[in-house]
Amino acid sequence: MTAIKVSRFGVRATAVLLTGTMLSATPALAQARQTAAAPAQAAPAASTDAAPAQPVTRTIRSLRVEGSQRIEPDTVLSYTKLRIGVPYTNETLDQAIKDLYASDFFADVSIVGGETGDIVLRIRENPVINRVILEGNKALKNDKITKEIKLAPRQIFTRTAVRQDVARIIELYRRQGRFAATIEPKMVALDQNRVDVVFEISEGPKSKVRKINIIGNEVFGDGKLKGAMYTKEAGLLTILSSNTSYDQDRMNADQQKLREFYLTNGYADFRVTSAVAELTPDKRDFIITYVVEEGKRYKFGDVTVDSDIRDFNNEALAKSLVMKKGDWYNAKQVEDSVDALNEAAGLYGYAFTDTRPEFQRDGESQTMGINFHIAEAKRTYVERIDITGNTQTQDKVIRREIRLAEGDAFNSFQVKRSQDRINSLGFFQDKFEIKQAQGSSPDRVALSAPLEEKSTGELQLSAGYSSLERFIIQASIRQRNFRGKGQELRASVNYSSYSKSVELGFTEPYLFDKNIAVGVDVFRRDYNAFNYVGDNRETTYSQVSTGFQVRAGVPLTEYWSFAARYGLTYDEVSLDRSTYYTDGVCDPLKAGRYLCDSLGNRWTSAVGYSLIYDSRNSRLRPTAGSNLSFSQDFAGLGGDVRYIRTRLEGGKYWGLGGGFIVTAAAEGGYIHSLESSRGPGIDKIRITDRFYLNQEFRGFDIRGVGPRVQRFYYTTDSSGKQVLQTGKDQFVDDALGGRAYYLGRLELELPLGAGARELGLRPSIYLQAGSLFGITRPLPTATFPTTVDANGNTVVLPITTPIRDTAGNPLYYYSLADGTAVTTTCAAGIPDRSGTCNGTAPNTAYTTSTAPFLERFVGNSAKPRLSVGAGVNWNSPFGPLRIDLAYALLHEKGDDTKLITFNVGTQF
Repeated sequence: MTAIKVSRFGVRATAVLLTGTMLSATPALAQARQTAAAPAQAAPAASTDAAPAQPVTRTIRSLRVEGSQRIEPDTVLSYTKLRIGVPYTNETLDQAIKDLYASDFFADVSIVGGETGDIVLRIRENPVINRVILEGNKALKNDKITKEIKLAPRQIFTRTAVRQDVARIIELYRRQGRFAATIEPKMVALDQNRVDVVFEISEGPKSKVRKINIIGNEVFGDGKLKGAMYTKEAGLLTILSSNTSYDQDRMNADQQKLREFYLTNGYADFRVTSAVAELTPDKRDFIITYVVEEGKRYKFGDVTVDSDIRDFNNEALAKSLVMKKGDWYNAKQVEDSVDALNEAAGLYGYAFTDTRPEFQRDGESQTMGINFHIAEAKRTYVERIDITGNTQTQDKVIRREIRLAEGDAFNSFQVKRSQDRINSLGFFQDKFEIKQAQGSSPDRVALSAPLEEKSTGELQLSAGYSSLERFIIQASIRQRNFRGKGQELRASVNYSSYSKSVELGFTEPYLFDKNIAVGVDVFRRDYNAFNYVGDNRETTYSQVSTGFQVRAGVPLTEYWSFAARYGLTYDEVSLDRSTYYTDGVCDPLKAGRYLCDSLGNRWTSAVGYSLIYDSRNSRLRPTAGSNLSFSQDFAGLGGDVRYIRTRLEGGKYWGLGGGFIVTAAAEGGYIHSLESSRGPGIDKIRITDRFYLNQEFRGFDIRGVGPRVQRFYYTTDSSGKQVLQTGKDQFVDDALGGRAYYLGRLELELPLGAGARELGLRPSIYLQAGSLFGITRPLPTATFPTTVDANGNTVVLPITTPIRDTAGNPLYYYSLADGTAVTTTCAAGIPDRSGTCNGTAPNTAYTTSTAPFLERFVGNSAKPRLSVGAGVNWNSPFGPLRIDLAYALLHEKGDDTKLITFNVGTQF
């Protein structure tokens, strides 16, 4: 350790090298070892053996301490046995010095006055630590190290503590696999006997596992066995893995993984005889060597069940087990069978059954017979249910999800179901389990629910990019456990150039503590459609919906429930009058006939219901079970529109083990109109009531799938030929929605290594198929006249429309002598003061011209669109983040595809 003395004013520091990291003190004992010179006594001449010297004993006459600053003199003396009036010897003084050094409070100790009895203890106190500074640490942050070491500001500096802290820091780095890490402690001396302690850290590279050797394996190759281990060899294929570093605990777990591998493949005698990890000479990597004995491979012999519980049918239980006689022995199947038998006993109310497999090994035939013995047990009843750890959530919110009550007969299925329902609340940490313990008597069981609450508030921000909308920003805030009562309160805001909305909602899951859920939603949605023609943004139509919905739901069985709702909405569909109206009327040439037919204000009064089945083990992140929902809404309970909207949704979930989760989900819907025809080319279902596919169909843009009208304008190219403008931002693209849709998704969630799981990464790959279709083909907006130019090319001409006055009369104009144009209603002649047209000279018609365009009705097809993609959920430091990269494999003409989307939010 190096010591540097620095003045208060920053004078040049001088370094004094301490002896490495040993920091051992060498007390100055010269003064204490002085002995009084006594006159030598001549031995008798006749004596051949000298008598042993006797220690000189004196009495302490006075006793004082010199050099103490922070420590009181009496405290210094308390560490020794020296007292005034007490006899002492040189050995007594030596021991006093040792005792003072042993206290770790003093850097130097000496004693003078030993020959006179006037004892003076001269001390130099250990300095006080001003700061503890860590330098060079990157892999381990300061807070990870400081909480492990003993040295801290305002504590006494000791060499022993420094040595111990150096050892602790090195151990921390070794736990991270950095065995080449070195620590050099330094001391910076300050005034007032203070020091800064500096640990200069050289972390070194992370020690990887360079090679894994397996000796003794004949049946399975090295690659197969290495694949079963947690630890992986460092290489290009494992560069992102966190399991390539050496870890003693992981090495022990790998031995267990080898045993599991062999035991599940029939090798019941397998054992690991040796496991050695050797550090390479450069101290950078490890070489691990396992020596194994495989033994013989066994098959299952007779598999029987012997139950002391009279309610059980032993033969039926044996037939229900997964292993059969003649199958290769599998220890995992034996464990699973024990769990299955205990669970089966739990269904009959036996909470504490003891199922033990009894093995009959036959080395000659290489068979393993198993008898599962179920010991006698008593039916058990729930004595009490203890709930702990819920500081915010009220007890009743948790207890109403538990399917058992105190005093009920124990049932393992109901315990598992209760556990799933509590997990589905989303209020507590994952992997919550209801524990069971012996009650006050053998037939009583105590259930405990140790909870760990997590954040139930969600603040989510979403951003996206659309060819029409440009940037989209969405924000929502939701509290799923409002006031700790399980209530849900939410609000959301959506803003873009395309749409704006505000929504508020509240749900009470248990009205008056009864199993009746009620809720209300209030919303206002402002949807403004627009497009780009050249560099100019043109707004098409505006849809403003304002309304509310009241909801209620009740359970029918454990898995089935029924929900009803009523909603009232006021829709306003309008166009910009200055742009799309002519003479106070919507002009189809400007807006499109399909939009002019959709204008108007109307009330929608709708009542609906849903029949719901849900057996998922979690509503938030299910790994097993399924859900199904059938819904219908009837509009026509008053209001201006009448239809029946039907929807069907469902999903199935499988946990494949090893972290793989498969999800198959599908949904579809259809709207049937109850109104009479609204005219040729006009669909009975209004544009505001139709289905749309938005971000749920990954690989396509918002409203990027389904029926749409595209309007392309003509221009003239450099050769003078008339051509259509087909650039992505140069044509009108109006999504019209559909009366029918379907959407399916098959998704596989992929497991990652421990390091990625710690970061909260959950990637998945998926395949989606769907379509939106079923509306009436709108009539063409206009038919433009054509002509043929000198080159034989067909040229589309503009449509000329007369301009009329407020009374509807066509307008004309004529020119005065000075060239001024005068507007008139006279087709010929000039009007006099009375308005009579005088003269026969024809006037020029006052007209407006509509540039030619071509309309295409596309996307109205039930053919499936198909997309494939990969996404990842990440619990990032700034909140949950979802990124998707999806590619449309199949799409129809007019569909708007999208490659990348992302969502980000946070919790509180």
